[in-house]
Amino acid sequence: MGVDTAPSAAPATSPESVEWQLEPFVASLAGKSPETARAYRSDVEAFARWAGRGGAHGPADVDRLQLRRYLANLATRRYARATVARKAAALRSYFSWCTKVGFVDADPARRLSAPSAEGRLPKVLTPRDLSLLLDTDPSASAPPGSVARAVEQRDDAVLELLYAAGLRVSELCGLDRAGVDLDGRTVSVVGKGDKERRLPVHDRAVETLSTWLAEGRQALAGPESPHQAVFLNRRGRRLGPRDVRRILPHALRHSFATHLLDGGADLRVVQELLGHSSLQTTQVYTHVSKDRLRQVYGRTHPRA
Repeated sequence: MGVDTAPSAAPATSPESVEWQLEPFVASLAGKSPETARAYRSDVEAFARWAGRGGAHGPADVDRLQLRRYLANLATRRYARATVARKAAALRSYFSWCTKVGFVDADPARRLSAPSAEGRLPKVLTPRDLSLLLDTDPSASAPPGSVARAVEQRDDAVLELLYAAGLRVSELCGLDRAGVDLDGRTVSVVGKGDKERRLPVHDRAVETLSTWLAEGRQALAGPESPHQAVFLNRRGRRLGPRDVRRILPHALRHSFATHLLDGGADLRVVQELLGHSSLQTTQVYTHVSKDRLRQVYGRTHPRA
């Protein structure tokens, strides 16, 4: 008597073995940062594997319902809201590209919604926190001319500049000497989408940057150090994002934006300073700035 056996499950479809056109898509992301391009590729690959298990052999086999089911599946698996939002952005970018090059007739991801990242608001440092972080004690400095002193001077300049101008870490690391105008009290950086912007900085930031360039930088520089790089690590190479994140919290950029809004700055001005392409991205800081809302309410409401 034969034993009935269930048919074996079909192997999961690999995005490499079907027509997902990942390589050309990634090449189309040249205007985005390397980190974003890598994340988008990984996100689309993950979706392709998931969709492949349902029988999709390429982007033309995907409809809007499948995309919504995928995002819902991520949410039920307790992915962070910000992660799901990024994956949705990656899929919107991918299917928009597929539509432009003719791989799909209609964009199934157009206006694809995802859980907002607002549930994880950026941390903002209080003025007291910033004073503790930025106001260093000169008596605690390392000996003049030492590597330790140079690192202190660099870290001081990094912290002051990030808070003064609200730079992204990648923008600070890519800053060149040609982009620093100490007399004009400005720095010019290249942000997302290769967009350059010139930003004002305050006197304290100019002072620490000047000290680093005049004294500290030469203590870390070596024969192979990039001449144009403003900031160097201990090995004399251009300072990288990992180096910077050992020094400081990303909250400096968030604090920069929130404190400007607390002081009465226009939201569109803050958008320009931060280099956001969309005002919606900047609006997250309006949810953080509760003190500002109370002040405006108290000052403007007739019965407050």
